[in-house]
Amino acid sequence: MSRLERVEEAIRKEVSLIIHDELKDPRIGFVTVIRVELTKDLRNARIFYSVLGKEEDHKKTKLALDSALGYIRSLVAQRINLRYATELIFQEDHSTEYSVRIEEVLNKIKELDQPRESSKEATGLNSGKEGRDSGPKKNLRKHKKV
Repeated sequence: MSRLERVEEAIRKEVSLIIHDELKDPRIGFVTVIRVELTKDLRNARIFYSVLGKEEDHKKTKLALDSALGYIRSLVAQRINLRYATELIFQEDHSTEYSVRIEEVLNKIKELDQPRESSKEATGLNSGKEGRDSGPKKNLRKHKKV
């Protein structure tokens, strides 16, 4: 793990702890700090977070985080010993919501597909076997004449 990755992880942990334990702003909803992208010179950090809730909760949380940015930056600078205090930029990450939406759509498709499969079983058709044995069955045994 490179130094850049270690600093990113340290910033992610500290910002998460600060948001959950030290910020008392009622506008902050259920926030999860997902990842941090840090520039190579360690001066700027983009903090990706997600919020659980409605669109109004997302907006309130964004306003609260932006207003507490200076406080969070000073605490991160005190806790992580770097030459410069890293500039922080909060950016909401919608990938979690996107993956939940994809899962919902896949579940709906699966539910719509299940009635068709049960109707095939009721008519005696099984998937993949429709083309076989479609004609009358021939008796393959040879009868011995007595």
